[in-house]
Amino acid sequence: MTDADLGAALPLPVPSAEMQDRLARRRSAPAQSLAAPGPTPAEVERILLLGARTPDHGKLFPWRFVVMGPQSRADLALALAPLAARQPDPGKAGKTLAKLTAPPLTILVLSTPVPDHKVPVWEQQLSAGAVCMNLEHAANALGYAASWITDWYSYDPEALALFDVRPAERVAGFIHIGTLAEPPLERPRPDVAALTSWRD
Repeated sequence: MTDADLGAALPLPVPSAEMQDRLARRRSAPAQSLAAPGPTPAEVERILLLGARTPDHGKLFPWRFVVMGPQSRADLALALAPLAARQPDPGKAGKTLAKLTAPPLTILVLSTPVPDHKVPVWEQQLSAGAVCMNLEHAANALGYAASWITDWYSYDPEALALFDVRPAERVAGFIHIGTLAEPPLERPRPDVAALTSWRD
């Protein structure tokens, strides 16, 4: 990369107690508990712009977004119901469709890796995952709760066809966004010290 590839200078990072507090309290919401109000169209655009500011080796942008409102997801849930009945646990598979229909807004993130590129596919897929996390942070920053999930229909070939997922693509996540009536409860967190090694 040369200087000609770069844009204007950005501000250097500065300590932010607000950001630290937000990250310390970050919590995925139960998707089926997300309700209106959801983001306005202008807020959705802002969430997408912020989400797209993610690490991306090679500037490939190896992902795309599908913004899904209530009606499209209700139609999809009806079409998915017969497929849910064929899953190993039909009852559980059917219940998960409530996660798809309850929130006022869903952003489907699809990983679209560029094949035969010097940037490994794995790194491109990691970029799609980073986008998912950025979308959650962006939604939270605008005052909404969010849930990043996949569920069985992210892997079922017939289900993927209903979502118009292309052959070379994979579902990175469904980012469900809305408002919670009550604060979510904290969940167990990892023992970071046990997962960390230090080298001088």
